[in-house]
Amino acid sequence: MLLMLSEYLSQYYSGFSVFQYLTLRAILGVMTALGIALLVGPTMIRHLSFRQIGQVVRNDGPESHFGKSGTPTMGGSLILVAIAVSTLLWADLANRYVWIALLVTIAFGLIGFVDDYIKLVKQDPKGLLSRYKYFWQSVVGILAAILLYYTAVVPAETELIVPFFKDIVIPLGAWYMLLAYFVIVGSSNAVNLTDGLDGLAIMPTVMVAAALAIFAYAAGHFEFARYLQIPHIPGAGELTVFCAAMVGAGLGFLWFNTYPAQVFMGDVGALALGAALGCVAVMVRQELVLLIMGGVFVIETLSVMIQVASYKLRGKRVFLMAPIHHHYELKGWPEPRIIVRFWIITVFLVLVGLATLKIR
Repeated sequence: MLLMLSEYLSQYYSGFSVFQYLTLRAILGVMTALGIALLVGPTMIRHLSFRQIGQVVRNDGPESHFGKSGTPTMGGSLILVAIAVSTLLWADLANRYVWIALLVTIAFGLIGFVDDYIKLVKQDPKGLLSRYKYFWQSVVGILAAILLYYTAVVPAETELIVPFFKDIVIPLGAWYMLLAYFVIVGSSNAVNLTDGLDGLAIMPTVMVAAALAIFAYAAGHFEFARYLQIPHIPGAGELTVFCAAMVGAGLGFLWFNTYPAQVFMGDVGALALGAALGCVAVMVRQELVLLIMGGVFVIETLSVMIQVASYKLRGKRVFLMAPIHHHYELKGWPEPRIIVRFWIITVFLVLVGLATLKIR
């Protein structure tokens, strides 16, 4: 929106052309989303508290969580507003990647909102039934995958890039849609499973989004893409602004979500952020790198799968409780220790992911 305005005003004063620089708009995107989150956050928390929209703690969960009962939830709506406003202000609204990423994020946020609303407002602990939740996630994921496939303009948009190997490029053809679907839906649910401790999910999300912003910028820049030997995706650079908005919104939310949390993001935030990461990774052709950088999300998801499979097949549990962060809680680790150590692991994994830009 402001990009178009600056283009018009630059006819009268050349100084406005500075807003054409993608890096500047990305910085402004971070600052705008962060500012919105910090300004709106206190009002939103008071509103959620007044409406008594608070966390419901499972009876079979760790005892340390009982004190969190009643903490305002559905704070992820704040993240969505900050991302949407910042993106609409600073991104190129003629760019299809921006709209796909934004609409996928909002759609998954709406699915999470319905789930949270049923659990917290309607007081139904089951929330949106899993089959309905997965159905609507699949609908959005499939539509996004189909749209990306049929609007692709260069072969690189539908090829699988293998990290660390510059010569291994796998043309996917129509299989691209299946991969895109699984990455978007899988990433959404992985972040949702991780969102169980104060700040545990949001900070890794911020770090991965920041790294994806670098990939988006490089992929959208012909010279950088050629130098780094990554696929050049025309138009993907604008996703830098979207990722920057995620970073700013996430940091703003962390201000209130850090231990001890004043608000939780709920499914409305977790499902949306996970889908956003997956969608961006698909568009910049870095699905496998997302698997590396989002290793904490992967571990959390695998711990649930292993726990369920082991109990059904052997009648025994592998972990004291799944997802794995609860396992460490029951082993006696203080919550802040678990959170910070998972953050440190994410820092390392993100650096490994970024290293793939040069090591190939």
